[in-house]
Amino acid sequence: MTVDRDEAELSVRMIASIDEVDAAEWDACAGTGNPFLSHGFLSALEESGSVCPRTGWLPRHLVHEDADGRVIGCVPLYLKGHSYGEYVFDWGWADAFERAGGTYYPKLLSAIPFTPVTAPKLLVRPGLERTGVANVLAGGLVSATHALDVSSVHLNFPPRAEWQHLGDVGFLRRCHLQYHWQNPGYESFDEFLAALNSRKRKAIRKERRGVAAQGVDLRALTGEAIEPAHWDAFYRFYIDTTDRKWGGAYLTRDFFTLLGERMADRVLLVIAEYDGVAVAGALNLIGTDALYGRNWGCIADFRFLHFEACYYQAIEFAIQRGLSRVEAGAQGPHKIQRGYLPSFTYSNHYVVHEGLRDAVAGFLARERRHMELEKRHIEEASPFRREN
Repeated sequence: MTVDRDEAELSVRMIASIDEVDAAEWDACAGTGNPFLSHGFLSALEESGSVCPRTGWLPRHLVHEDADGRVIGCVPLYLKGHSYGEYVFDWGWADAFERAGGTYYPKLLSAIPFTPVTAPKLLVRPGLERTGVANVLAGGLVSATHALDVSSVHLNFPPRAEWQHLGDVGFLRRCHLQYHWQNPGYESFDEFLAALNSRKRKAIRKERRGVAAQGVDLRALTGEAIEPAHWDAFYRFYIDTTDRKWGGAYLTRDFFTLLGERMADRVLLVIAEYDGVAVAGALNLIGTDALYGRNWGCIADFRFLHFEACYYQAIEFAIQRGLSRVEAGAQGPHKIQRGYLPSFTYSNHYVVHEGLRDAVAGFLARERRHMELEKRHIEEASPFRREN
C-alpha cells in the first residue's frame, strides 16, 4: 500500500507559522491528551524565537481542510538544516549519503522540537474516518519532500499504531528505547516502594533521606502557584546546565513566560531550595494520562538531588493524579533502579533516493533486532520483586 500524493497535493497546504491556523481548529485535531501538541505550546516555541531560522527549525506545518474550509487534519512539520534537538540520530545516514555525492540536508521533520515524547504526528479531527484523513496527511508529507526538493521526511516518536500504519503506506520503521515508569494503580509512594526488591527499596529511601539531610526543600508547583520568579530561577538553571554540557540552549526566557501564561495548569515545576534560595528545578508537562519530564537544571551540587527532583517527585505526582505513567525523557539506564523500565519508542522515515532508502532499510532491520535483545537484557535488571 502507498499513499495518494495526488489527493494530498489538492487538499493539503503548507504554512510557515502555526499562527496561520486558528488555535481552536488546530486543537480540535490535536486533542487534549498531550500538551506538546497544543497550539499554545507550539506557538510559544515560535513566538519566543526558540523555533526560528537561528536555531535551524523552520515551521512548514501541513494543514488539511474540507470543502468548507474546516481543518480536519494537520501535521507539525519543520524544515531542518541539521539533526540537532531531535533525539533520533541519523548523522550516520547523512554522512554516508554525502560521502556518496548526495545532499542530505535540508530535510523535513515532524516532531515536537527539543522534546523526545511519544505523541501523534498525523492529527485528525475526531468524528471522521481516521484512516482516510491520515493517508492524505501521509501523502502530503511525501509530496512536501518533492515540492521542497529535500532528501527525506522523518516522524519522531509517533505512537505504535501510527508507526505501524505509516510503515504500511511506505515509510520505514525504526525502534528506540526509553525508560518509563508505569503506574498499575498505586495509592502511595510507599506502595510503589513495596513492589521493589528489598535492596532497591532501601536505596531509594536512603537517597530521599539524603536530600532532606542536606537541608534541601522541594516544592512541586503548578498553575497559579508558579510565579515569574520561579521561571527566572528555572531559566538560570536551564542555561547553566546546557552550558556545562556543551549543549544548545534552544529555549529562550520568553518561551517560559508564554508557557506560564498559556499552560500553567499543565505544568509541574519542581523547585529545590537551600536556605530559602532556589538552587535547582525540574520541568514537567502534565498530560491526560501521563507526566512528561522535560528539563532539569542545578546551580549547586547536592547529592541525590537530581534523582529526587526528576524521578521521585514525578512518581509522587503521578500517583496523586492517577496518571498511568511517567515518561522521563531520553537516555538514562540509571533510571532502571529507580523504577523506570525500558519501553519501545518509534520513528518513521521516508527517503527519496532509492539507494539510500535501501541502505537505511537494511540498517533498520539489523538495528531492530539489536533493540529487542537489548530490551530483554535490560529487563533482567528490573528492581521489582519477582513473583515465585
